[in-house]
Parts: sequence; C-alpha cells; structure tokens
Amino acid sequence: MNRLIVKPAEAFNLQIDTIAPDKSISHRCAIFAMLSDRPSTVRNYLQAEDTLNTLEIVKGLGATVEFFEDRMRIIPPLAIKEPAQILDCGNSGTAIRLFMGFLASREGFFVLFGDKYLASRPMKRVADPLRSIGAKIDGREEGNLAPIAVRGVQDLKGFVYNSPIASAQVKSAMILAALNAKNPSFYSEPHLSRDHSERMLRGMGAKIETKGEGIEIHPMEGPLDPLEITVPADPSSGFFFAVAAAIVPGSRVVLQNLSLNPTRIEAYRVLQKMGAKVDFVQKEDRYEPIGDIVVEYAPLHAVTVEHNIAWLIDELPALSIAMAHAEGTSLVKNAEELRVKESDRIRSVVDNLERCGIRTEEFADGYSVTGGRMHATAIDSHGDHRIAMSFAVAGLVCGMTIEDIDCIQTSFPNFTALLSQISEVEYGD
Repeated sequence: MNRLIVKPAEAFNLQIDTIAPDKSISHRCAIFAMLSDRPSTVRNYLQAEDTLNTLEIVKGLGATVEFFEDRMRIIPPLAIKEPAQILDCGNSGTAIRLFMGFLASREGFFVLFGDKYLASRPMKRVADPLRSIGAKIDGREEGNLAPIAVRGVQDLKGFVYNSPIASAQVKSAMILAALNAKNPSFYSEPHLSRDHSERMLRGMGAKIETKGEGIEIHPMEGPLDPLEITVPADPSSGFFFAVAAAIVPGSRVVLQNLSLNPTRIEAYRVLQKMGAKVDFVQKEDRYEPIGDIVVEYAPLHAVTVEHNIAWLIDELPALSIAMAHAEGTSLVKNAEELRVKESDRIRSVVDNLERCGIRTEEFADGYSVTGGRMHATAIDSHGDHRIAMSFAVAGLVCGMTIEDIDCIQTSFPNFTALLSQISEVEYGD
C-alpha cells in the first residue's frame, strides 16, 4: 500500500495516550548507552524503522540489546567493534550525523549509509567541523554525501567552534566528539537549538557547562552512568493531531505524556498565538519535563514565524496546514534549514499547497501562505514522512490523497490508526 486517502471529518473530542515515543530521544538513548560501561534501561523506545536501524547499528558496534515486556536493555561492549558491514541509517539524518561524531574518536573504520533520500542530504555541515579537530571523514563530493566513511582516531583535540547554523544534529555530533577529546571544547550557535543531548548527557554525569552564549564540554574521565529512562511521547508527532483539532471546527484533543521541553513545544506556542486554545499540564521532570497538551478549536489568524526556527523546524510542514486555514497571509522566514531535511520542505510545502488551491510564495529561506479554502487533490510526499502526515491532516477538512506513504513508518507507525479514529481512511496502490 503506497497511497492514503483521507475523508473529511466531523467535530471530534479525543484523548490520545499512544502518540509515538519521541524519535530524537530514542535515537540518543541507543547511542548514548554506548558511553557507559553498564547496561542502560530504556522504556517506551520508538519501534519505528529509523530508530530500529539505530539499534541495529549499536549492535553492529558490539552492543547487546535485550527486549523485555516493558523495557529494553542495552549492554555496551567493552570496546567498540569494527563492523564488517556498512551501518545502515535508513532515512535518519539524526542517526548518520550523530554517529559521525560518536565514531570520529573510536578506533576503527566505519561506513555509514542509508536510503536514497538520505544519500542526497548534505553532511559537510558535520564533516567539516569534525575534520577541523582531526577527524578523518570522507564521502561523495568531498564528504558531503553518503556513504560516509569514518576512520576513527583517538587523539582528537579540544576545539572552539562557533557554528554558523543552529542545528541540534551538528551540536550533538560535536559534543560526542568532544567527550573523547584530549582537552575541553567550546561550542556556540546563533540560537539555542534543541537541547536533548545536553540534558541527557548531563543526567549521565557528563560535564557540560553553559558558558556565555555557548557550552563548554569536558572530556569524560571514565564511562558515564547508564541511562534509566522512559522515553516521552513525541511532541512533533503529537503536533499533527494538535493541528487537526485546530482546523476541524468544534474539536478538542488531549495529548498525553509528551516532552514539554521548551525547545520542543514552540510550534504549539505558535498555534496558540494564531488563536487556538492550547494548555500545558506538566507532570514530572527528570531528564525531560513531561506532561499533557490540550488543544481546542478556535478561528485562526495569520502569523509571522521568524524566531526560534531551530525549535520548530520539524513542525513547520504541519504548521503550514494551520496557516492555510487561517485568516490572512502567514510568513515563514529564516528557515533555510527546511531545504536539507528529508525533502526540500520549502518546495514540498509550497508545491502541495498550490495543488490544493492555496496561494503561496516561495523564498530562499521560507514561504508565505494565504489562508483560504483547501480542496481535495493528490499530493506527493516526496518520501518525507512529515509532508505525508501534514497533508493527511489537511484531508480531515477537505479530503486528500497522499502518494508515497511508506515513509510514515520511519517515525510514526500508528499514525494512520489514530487518524482513523477521527475520520475514514483508505489505502491503495
């Protein structure tokens, strides 16, 4: 089945406790467990293609992964094993970029690859800063495209790196390299990107300190403490259903047990600014603040999105659907990073909204969306799970056919099952 047909929905009132576990945190659980010398226990790990590929990679590097009814245990190896096969990252830019940083200081030769979409995504943003501190990294187009070959070295030097972009993937890769460097390192970025890596690694005992506009990373003095973590539900995945409630008149949704990390809920803040009723209910805070988000329908108005872009880069496609239902013209600026995600998301959003009869304008760093009446059509996901799911949500208002939906399995396997609780969905070839 490679086509999804979504029918228009009536008003709904839904409580969801099965939002997919957080993808970003799941990837990090698997990789960071390798920094300890004791088993890590992870509950609610995302069972999706990308994150399962990451587990296969750590197994290929020598870890043992054990599954129990309510948890998973990752037992790190005494030493990283040099794999005989390539390490398949699937569709995940997070995996390939974080592993580049992790493996840069590990003895051995490693080849990272993925699917046809990942093979077209730029890697020099990670390869170049890693090379500047002594890492040996190569690939197509001088290390810009996968497959990426890493010849690990054990004498990386500390660094001072001022990143030109705010990217959690670049930052995390550099932190992982810095933890195994000879002396302390300093990393800064134009704006704070998502900070799961810093939070989790500090929780494991790593010495990562905020210094002015950046962070100072001290080399590990020994193995870190193991993780003991329950992965919260993914606010980026939950956002599709937040938008659904915001655009279907009379609707309400309660999204339970999500990460309420401030760098992860910016899209909900934007939706709130547009007029939707949004409430946050925090329940706990260990590695991450966790709680519920309640979203209710209200008429939406246009908004300009130009700040904290790194905090909502994954939610912008879904936010564009809300913009298409808002009164006035919305604007997205400073979002060049959208060009290098699973698809060129600026082009994907603009082209597909135009197919639906919505007036847009494309810019180098974003787009404008003039709210109007969307009409049913067939859209192309371009192999991008967030484009596919965003326009599936749009179908709840006008009906929609989404082509190339296999990509949804990479991050949110039960998305269509949840969507079917709101409206009728059909599959086709």
